[in-house]
Amino acid sequence: MSIIERFFGIKKSGSTVRTEILAGIVTFMTMAYIIVVNPAILAVAGIPKGASMVATIYTAFVGTLLMGVYARRPFAIAPYMGENAFVAFTVVKVLGYSWQTALGAIFIGGILFTLLTVLKLRSWLAEAIPPGLKFSFAVGIGLFLTFIGLNDAGLVVLGVPGAPVKIGDFSSLPVLLSVIGFIILATLLLKKIKGALFLGMIATTILCIMTKVIQPPSDFISMPPSLGPIFMQLDIVGALTWGFFAVILTVFVMDFVDTMGTLIGVAARAGMLDPDGNLPEIEKPMLCDALATIVAALLGTTTAGTFIESAAGIEEGGRTGLTSVVTAFLFLAALFFSPILTMVPAQAYGPVLIIVGILMIEAITRIDFSDLSELIPAFCVIVLMSFTYNIGIGMTAGFVLYPLFKTINGQARSIHPGLWILCCLSLLFYIFYPY
Repeated sequence: MSIIERFFGIKKSGSTVRTEILAGIVTFMTMAYIIVVNPAILAVAGIPKGASMVATIYTAFVGTLLMGVYARRPFAIAPYMGENAFVAFTVVKVLGYSWQTALGAIFIGGILFTLLTVLKLRSWLAEAIPPGLKFSFAVGIGLFLTFIGLNDAGLVVLGVPGAPVKIGDFSSLPVLLSVIGFIILATLLLKKIKGALFLGMIATTILCIMTKVIQPPSDFISMPPSLGPIFMQLDIVGALTWGFFAVILTVFVMDFVDTMGTLIGVAARAGMLDPDGNLPEIEKPMLCDALATIVAALLGTTTAGTFIESAAGIEEGGRTGLTSVVTAFLFLAALFFSPILTMVPAQAYGPVLIIVGILMIEAITRIDFSDLSELIPAFCVIVLMSFTYNIGIGMTAGFVLYPLFKTINGQARSIHPGLWILCCLSLLFYIFYPY
């Protein structure tokens, strides 16, 4: 047995080095869009795109490498979608704060997360979540991924008032290629081909090049821009004001519930939860995302945490930290090979997210449909995650509704004290959220 196999416990997990490497590649390819998308969103807040791209990559590298080496889990970390939009469009554009002050709030949140994790309060709160809600997180995240995949692939597009979404243009070549990509992926899975998701993405990307939907990059290597304009530019003092309390609270709750729900949901799909529905040593991956958030703020980007796209690598067979290590170094390579690594089109990774969503809804069979006090909160979690396009909204709704309906049902004593704390935090989230 090699040193790598022993360190990551690959044999014990039932995996292989080859499988872990392939899973790391798939995870990277499904979330490589963040290299381009995160800077594009933060540019609205005035953060320079080039430097923002470098900060995004470094944050993903540090957080994911830490996850692989310290927590030894197949979860990838990067700046969160949702939190970046909240900072750019709400904190800066609507509320009028500077992006430097917003980064100060994110830094404060990271420090709080680190302290709560070290004190094991975050893991205690995670264990307070009942199994029904945990499995609803997995289902909700699966449908959320599906919706993202459908939209990225062009199969579902924005509609009009009264009909928010509608079918995409199936007469267009890009949409047809997305359909073909989905069929290729599903066929490879049905035939139980090893590396199905990876091979399906490569095949669809080649088809997109052959049909000239995308063009191969003219350059394969490029030097990264300077990080100087945003490095260590956060304004912590400016964030420590009463008027900024609502922003800090929103950032705190969004990251808290997003990370917790993603960890539990993805771990459930990977079969990593114990018989009580808890993720053993959950404080380790939680500490990784807390430290990554501190690093993100210092580098000049927004809240970092575990990405739901990690589920793609898990579906490929990733079960250990080696998956994360591979993903981390691919992010680092993207500093110099971004033209080719970011070439994978939405027609290739969109269908992957749909397939992962299909596989993740299996957790719904573990929700007790005979008990409405369990079913109603779980249902609200699932639908609100997708219909509000916000994982945090779905989870906070569950934290409020579960103890409410259990109390109405005369089962208040069965509720873990930690769940009442989550309920109160979630209520504060809705009260102070800058709608």
